[in-house]
Amino acid sequence: MDYLALMKEISRSSPTKIVLIVIDGLGGLPNPEIGRTELESAHIPNLDTLTATGVCGLADPIAPGITPGSAPGHLALFGYDPISCNIGRGVLEAIGIDIELQPGDVAARGNFCTVDKKGMVTDRRAGRISTEKCTELCKLLDGISVNGVNISVYPVREHRFVAVFHGSDLAPEVTESDPQQTGFAPLLITAVNPEAAKLADTANRFIARAKEILAEQHPANMVLLRGFSRQPDLPTMREIYKLKPLAIAVYPMYRGLARLVGMDIARTGTTLADEFTALKQNYKNYDFFFLHIKWTDSAGEDGDFGRKVDVLEQIDKALPSVVNMEPDVLVITGDHSTPAMLSGHSWHPVPVLICAKYCRPDDVSEFSEPAFLRGGLGRLNATQIMPLAMANALKLNKFGA
Repeated sequence: MDYLALMKEISRSSPTKIVLIVIDGLGGLPNPEIGRTELESAHIPNLDTLTATGVCGLADPIAPGITPGSAPGHLALFGYDPISCNIGRGVLEAIGIDIELQPGDVAARGNFCTVDKKGMVTDRRAGRISTEKCTELCKLLDGISVNGVNISVYPVREHRFVAVFHGSDLAPEVTESDPQQTGFAPLLITAVNPEAAKLADTANRFIARAKEILAEQHPANMVLLRGFSRQPDLPTMREIYKLKPLAIAVYPMYRGLARLVGMDIARTGTTLADEFTALKQNYKNYDFFFLHIKWTDSAGEDGDFGRKVDVLEQIDKALPSVVNMEPDVLVITGDHSTPAMLSGHSWHPVPVLICAKYCRPDDVSEFSEPAFLRGGLGRLNATQIMPLAMANALKLNKFGA
């Protein structure tokens, strides 16, 4: 069944408001030294109080056992099938920093990274160099031409950049060079189909040239490319849900994804407090709010259990400002799990909490993975969260006679 078509058919506009807070990389695993996850270790009384008033469960972003990337994880939360609507990371990063892609352009997400003398990756993020340093390095790579293809390189944030390949006959169906772990050499990019052979060769030659240029730029002495993609054409959340949606996000990729599904983008600063302030400032003008919090994911990816706990506690302290706005529906969840014990995304289901006047509260009163196993939502697919939020906001008509 085409659930987006169904939602478009039965959704209706109303003055009720939905706030979706996405705590990136929310789920974790027990630290073997203490036997508790990051959520179980954090002092989060406000999240616990909300849990006692709402209904909770665990959500699979894709399917059990499948580790999601950030883009499919978020698309699922917005109600889109993350498999049929899969969007490459490159396009999301490009749109997130307001690059206007032309027909035929292929964008790739880039990381500056560190390689040792043997060419092995020792740090996939080059120590999270500053955005200022990233900007300097992008200028060194911008404008390289290979095989008649011009490559534009744009800084994003910290170690991240976007490479846009401008040329003819460029098919984006290529593999990535990022091995996704340290101790391995960057991968050779290969074509998934014959049409993509030109882009694969061009990308490999660009990477080789970048390695020469960056040789003396330790720790950012190499690049990794992934997420090769063209701009897709998706139905918007305004069309599907009859919503007026606003996105509040610090990192460009998430702004890009929100823009692709038709959200307005709020102006915000670079801190958690800035994001919650932006929500308050824009609250009267919209009826759906996507507020993205990145720092839990960054801590998890760095394997920093304590820092992830600290970020969770900061979020908890900020939550009363949202509760005081009295949204008709408040959803708190994540796009995927990023356990510090794994230093990366994982396949584990993600906690999800829905607080609303018309939900049926369960008997769970602790915001944690083990507690949510007993939640009234059970284990659901993340694509089901948006219909539940719409229903609790009384924004859905009855289906059928």
